[in-house]
Amino acid sequence: MNKDVKLINEKVARASKFIDSIKNEIHKVIIGQEELIDKMLIGLLGNGHILLEGVPGLAKTLTINTLAKIILTKFQRIQFTPDLLPADLIGTLIFNQKSGNFVIKKGPVFSNIILADEINRAPAKVQSALLESMQEHQVTIGENSYKLPEPFFVLATQNPIEQEGTYPLPEAQVDRFMLKLKVTYPEKSEEKTIVNQYTTGKNIQVRPVIKSAEIIKAQEIINSIYIDDKIINYILEIIFATREPENYGLSDLKQLIQWGASPRASLYLTLAAKANAFIRHRGYVIPDDVRYIGFDVLRHRIILTYEAEAEEVTTEDVIRKIFDTIEVP
Repeated sequence: MNKDVKLINEKVARASKFIDSIKNEIHKVIIGQEELIDKMLIGLLGNGHILLEGVPGLAKTLTINTLAKIILTKFQRIQFTPDLLPADLIGTLIFNQKSGNFVIKKGPVFSNIILADEINRAPAKVQSALLESMQEHQVTIGENSYKLPEPFFVLATQNPIEQEGTYPLPEAQVDRFMLKLKVTYPEKSEEKTIVNQYTTGKNIQVRPVIKSAEIIKAQEIINSIYIDDKIINYILEIIFATREPENYGLSDLKQLIQWGASPRASLYLTLAAKANAFIRHRGYVIPDDVRYIGFDVLRHRIILTYEAEAEEVTTEDVIRKIFDTIEVP
C-alpha cells in the first residue's frame, strides 16, 4: 500500500466511525435486513437515490423512518396517490392579498430525506416532478429555480405485486435511481424476534447520532477513496458486456438484451463501490465492493427482449452470467 493510499485509509477509518453507531441504533428497531441497511447507507453516502421494491409489511417505510430519526436532519414522507399534483410535491405560488404579490409556498420536497411511498401510484407528471428534483437538486416554481437542501436523498418504494391503478416508472426515469433494492422476507429466527419485540406494547426509541453536515463531509471523503485503474476497467467491462455481450464471450446474451446499461451505470457502480468501501472503514476499493453492489446498480438498467421474457430469463440471470464471465482483476 503506497503512502497516499495509507493516508486515505487512515482518514476513512476516522471519518467512518459513525457507521457503527447508525447501525446499532437502527437495529434497536429493525431486526435483520443487514443488507438493506448497508445499501441504504451506500445510497445516502454515495449521493444517489434508491428505489425499494418489496411486498407490503417488510418494514421498508419503518427502516427509512428510523434512519431519518438517527440523522439529525429534515425528513418528509410523501404518500403518492393518483390525485396528487406536482404542486403538492414541489410547492406553488400563492397570491398575498395584503402585499398584492405572489409568494412562494414550498412543498415537502424541500427536505433532506424524502420517502416517496408507493411512487408508482402517482401519475407521470408527479413522478417527473420528483425525478427532476432528484437529478438537478433544484425545483422550478413559477419563473424561478430554488436549490434543495443538502444532503438530498430520495428513497422511493413500490409494490411489485399490485399493478391495478398504478403508473409504472418509465425506464429513462428509473435510470435516475442509483440503486434498485429488492427487499426480501426475514429468516424464521428474525421473524420470531420481530413478533416478540412488537407484541409487548413497548415504544422503542432511537437517538440521533449524526448531523447532516457530517454526511456531506463523508460524501466528500468518499470521492477521494482510492480506486485502481484495473478496477475501473473491470467496471467498464461489466457495463460494456451488457451492451456488446458478443465481444465478451457472451454471444448467447445477444438475443436476450434489448438495451444495455447506460453510462450512469458506470458512474454509479464506481461511486457505490467507493461508498461500500467507506462503510467497511476502508480507503480503497476492492473487486468485492463492485460485486456486492453490482446487481442493485444494474437490475433496473438492463432492458430484456421479448425472447428473454418468453424463455423466462430475468435481468438477475443476465447479470449473474456477466459477473461469472468477466475476469476479476
